[in-house]
Amino acid sequence: MAVSPPRPPTPVRLHRRALHYLERFATTGAHLRRVLLRRALRDAAALGLDAEQVARDVEAVVARLAAAGLLDDALFAATRARRLVASGRSPARIRAALAGKGLAAPAIEAALTRVAEEQPDPELAAAIAYARKRRLGPWGPAEGRPERAGRELAALARAGFGYRTAQLVVAAADAEALEVLLAGST
Repeated sequence: MAVSPPRPPTPVRLHRRALHYLERFATTGAHLRRVLLRRALRDAAALGLDAEQVARDVEAVVARLAAAGLLDDALFAATRARRLVASGRSPARIRAALAGKGLAAPAIEAALTRVAEEQPDPELAAAIAYARKRRLGPWGPAEGRPERAGRELAALARAGFGYRTAQLVVAAADAEALEVLLAGST
């Protein structure tokens, strides 16, 4: 694949790049800013343009998109947190993933609070999803289960789940017992 020659990162070109990115990916304002800056600064350096002006242009494009409602960090955080819980990520890993997208701690906590309002024990729901995927606890083979309990607790702990939650998942008699426990926490 041939690399295209650098082109000046004009505000119009930056806006088009941002819209193209937003067509393909949901993102936060901070992450979009990083994506745009990475390429724009590379092109500006190759063309000998002022990096500070390029950074101001990127900032203006991101602000314009946010004002137009195309960037909503709170909605992104809640949606991503909900999806990560369903895929088996612990609250600690969810916080790290959202922080990696450039969200501030208050926005992350608001997203986790929003998920907790929809589902009373999101950590248990995530641990159940994680155990199901990794075949831990009641989803693993029945033979040798007591001997595996310590390793399974350790696997859940490494994934970021608390001891109480990990103990509930590993000690469950069967998957239905966990589902009843999760439904009972509502």
